[in-house]
Amino acid sequence: MIVERIWTGNSLRNFNYLIACPDTGEALAIDPLDHEKCLATAKAKGWNITQILNTHEHHDHIGGNAEVVAATGAKVIAHHKAAGKIPGMDRGVQAGDVIKVGKHIELECLDTPGHTFCHICLCAHAEQPALFSGDTLFNAGAGNVHNGGDVEALYSSFTEQLMRLPDNTRIFPGHDYIESNLKFTLAREPDNAAAKALLPKVASHDPATSIVTTLKEEKEFNTFMRLSNPSVIAQLRDSFPDLPAQPDAKTVFKKLRELRNTW
Repeated sequence: MIVERIWTGNSLRNFNYLIACPDTGEALAIDPLDHEKCLATAKAKGWNITQILNTHEHHDHIGGNAEVVAATGAKVIAHHKAAGKIPGMDRGVQAGDVIKVGKHIELECLDTPGHTFCHICLCAHAEQPALFSGDTLFNAGAGNVHNGGDVEALYSSFTEQLMRLPDNTRIFPGHDYIESNLKFTLAREPDNAAAKALLPKVASHDPATSIVTTLKEEKEFNTFMRLSNPSVIAQLRDSFPDLPAQPDAKTVFKKLRELRNTW
């Protein structure tokens, strides 16, 4: 499996992806907002985009669909409940469905509501697994729930699905927010050594060559995966004095997301 990450360079800091089969040259485009870069990259590599996967229905993830379809005839795949929200959708998928690319690539669909209720993450079960996490999980952060989402559903997606994946899973999110997310981590957990070490390496970095983290690393510096950490809880109780001394994990997650909304 070949993964080509495409940095759009837009104000929303989107990443697009091409997943290609080295044997056949068939490729899946994930959220190809920057259709020009996606098509140019595929042409330069000698790949044929045959499918599009939209992780969810927001415009900055589906905005390039029509142009890619017009150029390639690719079929559009998305959450099965998104048919009325994503124009030209050809296939609706549910949890456990598999998207095949070329001869050997199989990507499992995870139904991961929270950012929206029609959100799909793709998981590649390979020697080194990979997660294409859209706007559910970011490097060092979590998606917001402002436009059709729900924070309790996001918490469940994190704790019941994503955090249970293998620790060596590579994380490929829909946006580059790693610098600001690490700063939020340090605001909530000032003694986080992993965040302190990584922040200088990504400060004012070039997202086109940004690091790819693993789930194991995320558990070390992503505040939304450190819900029982004493420092996180202590800082949270400073912001929310009514919290009990040992709040449950869901409460910690929700309060962190509340703080991140205005941070």
